[in-house]
Amino acid sequence: MHLPRVHDVDRPRRHHRHGGSMTTPHTAPQPRADDAPPVDGPTLGTPAPTTLRREAGTAYFPIAFIARFPFAMMIVGTLTLVVAARDSIALGGLNSAVLGLGSALVGPLLGAAADRFGQRRVILVAGIVNSLALMGLAWVAFSPLPDVAVLAVSFVIGASSPQIGPFSRTRLVHLILTRLPVARRSKSLNATMGYESAADETAFVFGPVVVGLLATTMSPAAPMIGAALLTLVFVTAFALHPTARASAPSSESPTEQAPAAELRTARVLVLVAGALGVGLFFGTVLTSLTAFLDTRGAGDSAGLVYGVMGVGSTILALSISLFPERFRRSHRWLAFSALMLASMVAFGLAGGLWGLVGAMAVAGIGIGPTIVTIYSLAADRAPQGRSATLMSMLGSATIVGQSATSALTGAVADGVGAEAAMWLPSGAAAFVVLAALVNAALGDPRAATPSEPTVEERASTLEELPAEHL
Repeated sequence: MHLPRVHDVDRPRRHHRHGGSMTTPHTAPQPRADDAPPVDGPTLGTPAPTTLRREAGTAYFPIAFIARFPFAMMIVGTLTLVVAARDSIALGGLNSAVLGLGSALVGPLLGAAADRFGQRRVILVAGIVNSLALMGLAWVAFSPLPDVAVLAVSFVIGASSPQIGPFSRTRLVHLILTRLPVARRSKSLNATMGYESAADETAFVFGPVVVGLLATTMSPAAPMIGAALLTLVFVTAFALHPTARASAPSSESPTEQAPAAELRTARVLVLVAGALGVGLFFGTVLTSLTAFLDTRGAGDSAGLVYGVMGVGSTILALSISLFPERFRRSHRWLAFSALMLASMVAFGLAGGLWGLVGAMAVAGIGIGPTIVTIYSLAADRAPQGRSATLMSMLGSATIVGQSATSALTGAVADGVGAEAAMWLPSGAAAFVVLAALVNAALGDPRAATPSEPTVEERASTLEELPAEHL
């Protein structure tokens, strides 16, 4: 779908005097850097007071939050089901990897379809297929069908998984840039990205916990059946919510999309790499933590210890809008990913339960702001008309990283030992730091010059912009 670029409303308009008259040249000045702190000008005009919650509707946020859980439950749920049904850890890990492959190959295509045709139709079709595939796997896994049938269904699950997080971000960014007063957009965008990342983090942390509870109290197939029911109810409700119509392309104003090649630029791909690193982090941490505690006879507490990370992550992600504007996003990504790395070194050195709890608490402080920053940069760097595509690319990268490292870490834990597997999260965190360093090195080709407009000039420019740009 077409979203106004964040910097489009910041294009300065220079005024020059010629014989006492004011003239406006037609040359387009350089837009503000997407990594530069936004400039808050006075509220222009007299727009009707509104809030994002009012524009989206109160019911939107709980619907979008619960609708994320099926996606967060898929990897661990598939692994749990296949291992129990086929008595093969290797096959379970392979199914998780195939599921991630399906998400990687088709997920961005779902985002591209949503950009072109609107989210409603895409999510409805994907949700129906996904719920049927989830129910199908619960049957096929225990059936006499060969292993290749199980792998095929896992691929369909990954390929059809509706990525609610990326789609929700796209909707809310659209509402912020088209419905909210100009002076409040920057702060609202930061707060929204913080909330969205906290919601994603909560789902990714507690989704596996839900899988464990359902599998142990009911049956190994219960998590997949539960995910299918959640998809039918809440993903469908998300698709039918009025915000899907509000952000859909208009037939009267066809969507203009930037060339697909703009999704392959270094400044976009580094964000995909960062999201991949986040997935690597989640997969290695949960699997190695479970393996280590299991060797200590405390495997049942893995979910609780893992949940400690979600507490700090949620608090920091929700507080991201309180960070000073001079704390630029490139610096923020680097600082908090470094904290992730430090916590994972402590994780590898921890020899007991309380050491792990402390390491997970610090890791949560690092991962939350890191996710917020990556998605905030994605909202700003998304090529015209391809916001949902880019957001889906990030979501797919995360699920690919999680699925691949879940299988790899499990193999290392079985073949080498749980202590060795405990160091894999450090490698995942180092990958996120490397992506942050590359992002900082890339800089911004549109960086501000000494002739950057003042706050007053920006305000004057915004006041003169046609209504459709606000």
